[in-house]
Amino acid sequence: MRRYSEAVKADVRRRMSPPHKQSVARISKELGIHVITIYKWKKTWQLQGEVVAASDMDPEGWKATDKFTVVLETAGLKVTELSAYCRKRGLFPEQVERWLQAAQDANEKPVLSLKEQKELEKLHAQEQREIKRLKQELRHKEKALAEAAALLMAAKKIQAFWGEDGDD
Repeated sequence: MRRYSEAVKADVRRRMSPPHKQSVARISKELGIHVITIYKWKKTWQLQGEVVAASDMDPEGWKATDKFTVVLETAGLKVTELSAYCRKRGLFPEQVERWLQAAQDANEKPVLSLKEQKELEKLHAQEQREIKRLKQELRHKEKALAEAAALLMAAKKIQAFWGEDGDD
Protein backbone atom coordinates (compact mmCIF):
# COMPACT_ATOMS: atom_id res chain seq x y z
CA MET A 1 0.00 0.00 0.00
CA ARG A 2 1.40 3.34 -1.02
CA ARG A 3 1.80 6.08 1.60
CA TYR A 4 1.03 9.69 0.78
CA SER A 5 2.47 12.73 2.51
CA GLU A 6 0.34 15.13 4.52
CA ALA A 7 1.03 17.74 1.82
CA VAL A 8 -0.59 15.53 -0.83
CA LYS A 9 -3.57 14.87 1.43
CA ALA A 10 -3.90 18.60 2.14
CA ASP A 11 -3.84 19.30 -1.60
CA VAL A 12 -6.58 16.72 -2.18
CA ARG A 13 -8.69 18.23 0.64
CA ARG A 14 -8.20 21.72 -0.83
CA ARG A 15 -9.26 20.53 -4.29
CA MET A 16 -12.37 18.82 -2.89
CA SER A 17 -13.45 21.79 -0.81
CA PRO A 18 -15.15 24.95 -2.07
CA PRO A 19 -14.55 27.01 -4.07
CA HIS A 20 -12.71 24.38 -6.17
CA LYS A 21 -15.17 21.50 -5.53
CA GLN A 22 -13.38 19.10 -7.86
CA SER A 23 -14.83 15.62 -8.14
CA VAL A 24 -13.05 12.63 -6.66
CA ALA A 25 -12.75 11.11 -10.13
CA ARG A 26 -11.03 14.22 -11.50
CA ILE A 27 -8.61 14.47 -8.58
CA SER A 28 -7.83 10.77 -8.90
CA LYS A 29 -7.09 11.10 -12.59
CA GLU A 30 -4.96 14.24 -12.22
CA LEU A 31 -2.91 13.06 -9.23
CA GLY A 32 -2.82 9.33 -9.96
CA ILE A 33 -4.32 8.44 -6.59
CA HIS A 34 -6.82 5.59 -6.51
CA VAL A 35 -10.45 6.70 -6.08
CA ILE A 36 -10.99 4.42 -3.08
CA THR A 37 -8.01 6.00 -1.30
CA ILE A 38 -9.49 9.47 -1.77
CA TYR A 39 -12.90 8.33 -0.54
CA LYS A 40 -11.26 6.84 2.57
CA TRP A 41 -9.52 10.15 3.25
CA LYS A 42 -12.79 12.01 2.71
CA LYS A 43 -14.60 9.75 5.19
CA THR A 44 -11.84 10.23 7.75
CA TRP A 45 -12.00 14.01 7.38
CA GLN A 46 -15.77 13.98 7.73
CA LEU A 47 -15.54 11.82 10.87
CA GLN A 48 -13.16 14.43 12.24
CA GLY A 49 -15.93 17.00 11.67
CA GLU A 50 -14.54 18.67 8.57
CA VAL A 51 -16.81 19.73 5.72
CA VAL A 52 -15.58 18.10 2.54
CA ALA A 53 -18.14 18.44 -0.23
CA ALA A 54 -16.16 16.89 -3.10
CA SER A 55 -18.87 17.52 -5.66
CA ASP A 56 -20.26 20.26 -7.83
CA MET A 57 -23.45 20.08 -5.78
CA ASP A 58 -24.82 23.35 -4.52
CA PRO A 59 -24.31 23.69 -0.76
CA GLU A 60 -28.10 23.51 -0.32
CA GLY A 61 -27.82 19.91 -1.52
CA TRP A 62 -25.22 18.97 1.10
CA LYS A 63 -25.98 16.29 3.65
CA ALA A 64 -27.54 17.44 6.91
CA THR A 65 -24.40 16.42 8.81
CA ASP A 66 -22.24 18.72 6.68
CA LYS A 67 -24.66 21.62 7.12
CA PHE A 68 -24.75 21.04 10.87
CA THR A 69 -20.95 20.94 10.98
CA VAL A 70 -20.88 24.36 9.30
CA VAL A 71 -23.38 25.66 11.86
CA LEU A 72 -21.20 24.39 14.71
CA GLU A 73 -17.99 25.77 13.20
CA THR A 74 -19.52 29.21 12.73
CA ALA A 75 -21.36 29.41 16.04
CA GLY A 76 -19.01 31.86 17.75
CA LEU A 77 -17.76 33.77 14.72
CA LYS A 78 -18.15 37.51 14.29
CA VAL A 79 -19.62 38.88 11.07
CA THR A 80 -16.23 39.45 9.40
CA GLU A 81 -14.97 36.01 10.45
CA LEU A 82 -18.20 34.42 9.19
CA SER A 83 -17.81 36.18 5.86
CA ALA A 84 -14.24 34.93 5.50
CA TYR A 85 -15.32 31.41 6.46
CA CYS A 86 -18.12 31.49 3.88
CA ARG A 87 -15.85 32.83 1.12
CA LYS A 88 -13.34 30.07 1.80
CA ARG A 89 -16.04 27.39 1.48
CA GLY A 90 -18.13 28.90 -1.30
CA LEU A 91 -21.08 29.68 0.96
CA PHE A 92 -23.23 32.68 1.72
CA PRO A 93 -23.79 33.88 5.29
CA GLU A 94 -27.55 33.72 4.60
CA GLN A 95 -27.25 29.98 3.95
CA VAL A 96 -25.50 29.47 7.27
CA GLU A 97 -28.22 31.50 8.99
CA ARG A 98 -30.96 29.35 7.39
CA TRP A 99 -29.15 26.16 8.42
CA LEU A 100 -28.81 27.51 11.97
CA GLN A 101 -32.51 28.33 12.06
CA ALA A 102 -33.38 24.86 10.72
CA ALA A 103 -31.24 23.26 13.43
CA GLN A 104 -32.95 25.34 16.10
CA ASP A 105 -36.41 24.61 14.69
CA ALA A 106 -35.67 20.90 14.71
CA ASN A 107 -35.54 21.04 18.50
CA GLU A 108 -38.66 23.18 18.92
CA LYS A 109 -41.01 20.27 19.49
CA PRO A 110 -40.74 18.84 22.99
CA VAL A 111 -39.28 15.38 23.25
CA LEU A 112 -41.62 12.76 24.70
CA SER A 113 -40.79 11.22 28.02
CA LEU A 114 -40.27 7.46 28.19
CA LYS A 115 -43.68 7.04 29.82
CA GLU A 116 -45.38 9.15 27.13
CA GLN A 117 -43.56 7.21 24.41
CA LYS A 118 -44.77 3.87 25.87
CA GLU A 119 -48.33 5.18 26.13
CA LEU A 120 -48.16 6.35 22.54
CA GLU A 121 -46.87 2.96 21.40
CA LYS A 122 -49.62 1.20 23.38
CA LEU A 123 -52.26 3.44 21.81
CA HIS A 124 -50.79 2.79 18.38
CA ALA A 125 -50.94 -0.99 18.95
CA GLN A 126 -54.58 -0.73 20.07
CA GLU A 127 -55.44 1.31 16.99
CA GLN A 128 -53.72 -1.24 14.75
CA ARG A 129 -55.76 -4.06 16.35
CA GLU A 130 -58.96 -2.04 15.86
CA ILE A 131 -58.08 -1.40 12.21
CA LYS A 132 -57.45 -5.11 11.69
CA ARG A 133 -60.79 -6.00 13.34
CA LEU A 134 -62.69 -3.44 11.24
CA LYS A 135 -61.07 -4.67 8.02
CA GLN A 136 -62.07 -8.23 8.87
CA GLU A 137 -65.63 -7.11 9.65
CA LEU A 138 -65.75 -5.21 6.36
CA ARG A 139 -64.62 -8.31 4.45
CA HIS A 140 -67.39 -10.38 6.10
CA LYS A 141 -70.02 -7.77 5.29
CA GLU A 142 -68.83 -7.45 1.69
CA LYS A 143 -69.02 -11.23 1.36
CA ALA A 144 -72.54 -11.30 2.85
CA LEU A 145 -73.61 -8.47 0.55
CA ALA A 146 -72.26 -10.33 -2.48
CA GLU A 147 -74.17 -13.47 -1.43
CA ALA A 148 -77.36 -11.43 -0.93
CA ALA A 149 -76.95 -9.86 -4.36
CA ALA A 150 -76.45 -13.30 -5.92
CA LEU A 151 -79.57 -14.66 -4.15
CA LEU A 152 -81.59 -11.63 -5.27
CA MET A 153 -80.49 -12.14 -8.88
CA ALA A 154 -81.34 -15.84 -8.66
CA ALA A 155 -84.76 -15.01 -7.17
CA LYS A 156 -85.48 -12.54 -9.97
CA LYS A 157 -84.49 -15.09 -12.61
CA ILE A 158 -86.70 -17.74 -11.03
CA GLN A 159 -89.59 -15.27 -10.74
CA ALA A 160 -89.13 -14.23 -14.36
CA PHE A 161 -89.06 -17.89 -15.44
CA TRP A 162 -92.10 -18.94 -13.42
CA GLY A 163 -93.92 -15.70 -13.97
CA GLU A 164 -94.01 -16.28 -17.75
CA ASP A 165 -95.30 -19.86 -17.39
CA GLY A 166 -97.96 -18.81 -14.88
CA ASP A 167 -99.49 -16.26 -17.31
CA ASP A 168 -100.35 -18.90 -19.96
